[in-house]
Amino acid sequence: MTSPLYVGLVHYPIYDKNFNVIATAITNYDLHDISRSAKTYGVKKYFIIHHIPGQLDMVHKIMDFWESPVGRNYNGYRTQAFDIVDIRPSIEAAVEAVTTAEGKKPYVVTTDARTYANTISYKDLRHKREEDDTPILLLFGTGYGMTKETMEKFDFILEPIYGAGEYNHLSVRSAAAIILDRLAGEDWWK
Repeated sequence: MTSPLYVGLVHYPIYDKNFNVIATAITNYDLHDISRSAKTYGVKKYFIIHHIPGQLDMVHKIMDFWESPVGRNYNGYRTQAFDIVDIRPSIEAAVEAVTTAEGKKPYVVTTDARTYANTISYKDLRHKREEDDTPILLLFGTGYGMTKETMEKFDFILEPIYGAGEYNHLSVRSAAAIILDRLAGEDWWK
C-alpha cells in the first residue's frame, strides 16, 4: 500500500524578500516542469494554488494551447502532463479537493530551508506513505516562502535539501523534482 500523493504550488500567502505578504506570479516553467515531474512520479493531482483572475487566465491560455490539436501534435507529452493539473483558489480548497477525492483528510506537508519542531525526514515520510493510507498533499511555496502563520498549520515540514556547499537556492522546479524522487522514486539504495 502506498498512500496517494498530491502536489500544490502555492502563490498566496507568500513573502517577498522584505517579508511583505504578496501573491506571486505563475510562471510557464512551473506549470510545465512541475506537472511533468508530478506525472512521472505518479502524483494524482498537481494543484496550482492562486486566486487572481488575470494569472488564472494565463494558466488557462497556456493549457488550452497544449490541449489543442496543434499543441497535442507538437508535444503530446506536455498535454498528458496537464491531465493532472487542477486550479484552486487557496490551500484550504486544495485540502478539501483531496479530502473529497480520497474520503479522508490528507497530511499537509511542505518544504522549507529551515527546520521546525514538526520537521520530518524524507525517509520517515516515505515510510509513512508505505505504512499509512492517509493521502499526502505536498505543498511548495514560491517567492520567499509561505507565511509563518500558514506554515504553522501544516502537519509536517520536510527537512531541507542540502547541496554540496554553502550555496543553497534551488528553483521550486528543481526542488520539486528532487523531493518527488525521494518520496516516490525507485528504492535505488536497497
